[in-house]
Amino acid sequence: MEDSRLTKNVEAFKSGYKDEGELFSKPRMYFPNRSVCVDLLTDIRNLMFPGYFDDDSKAGESSDHLIAERLLHIERVLAGQIANALLFDDADLNPCLARVQAADLSAQFMDELPHVHALLLTDIEALFQGDPAAESRVEVLIAYPGFYATFVYRLAHVLYTLKVPMIPRILTEYAHGRTGIDINPGAQIDEYFFIDHGTGIVIGETTIIGKHVKLYQGVTLGALSTRKGQALRGVKRHPTLGDYVTVYSNASILGGETVIGSGAVISGSAFVCESVPENARVKLKDQEIIVHRPDEPEPTWFYVI
Repeated sequence: MEDSRLTKNVEAFKSGYKDEGELFSKPRMYFPNRSVCVDLLTDIRNLMFPGYFDDDSKAGESSDHLIAERLLHIERVLAGQIANALLFDDADLNPCLARVQAADLSAQFMDELPHVHALLLTDIEALFQGDPAAESRVEVLIAYPGFYATFVYRLAHVLYTLKVPMIPRILTEYAHGRTGIDINPGAQIDEYFFIDHGTGIVIGETTIIGKHVKLYQGVTLGALSTRKGQALRGVKRHPTLGDYVTVYSNASILGGETVIGSGAVISGSAFVCESVPENARVKLKDQEIIVHRPDEPEPTWFYVI
């Protein structure tokens, strides 16, 4: 590149940095390491489901020593990444104080892991019982993207509730890229959660989901409008689903005041932005599919109710 062109482009980037104050005005030494955070997901999965994704033990078996070793490793590494996240979030925070806070937050996270493990076992059961194609619970564990996305969400949600910056979204966005399932770590999802196929599912930050809920591919649990932007931060923007709700593929349920009553079933491609009573059946009416065969003089009409 010619010197004049190089100088011009350097100055252009410097100008861009200057124009965007939040991203570039205060250089920061600390930021959570994405690769380390993703590796922690592998470490936690090996702790919870030993032998299925690693060669350190037989499938489903782990010694007390290996469990303890993994617990200590996860807590130590996570504390380091939380310290980086705290220092990035508050550049004026004392590094020693950040490490103390991070150690406490990491310990609280570790104390929640047995509960998360128990929830994940209910999710495996929900998927196995709900999908006739599942050969076994092991198949659900090792092969179902919906379960993997749920696994990452449940870990990220604990960090979110502990108010750890950055890391929850790093984790869920990694799962989003890997599975096509976008679950905000702020969503509240109860036990026996079922995601089948999963690609294209979106679950917003303030969504509340009850027990034994089933979601199929393409479902959106979103907000009606976000035109007010940051003024909506902390406001309930996403729907609430009661227990035993089923939402079929490509349905959209929108709005913070929208409540889907327990036992309700939402048909595929439905657009719902008002509350639905318990045990209701929501379906499309008079949707037309037009098929015109070349050998027919007039189109043939099929109606989907």
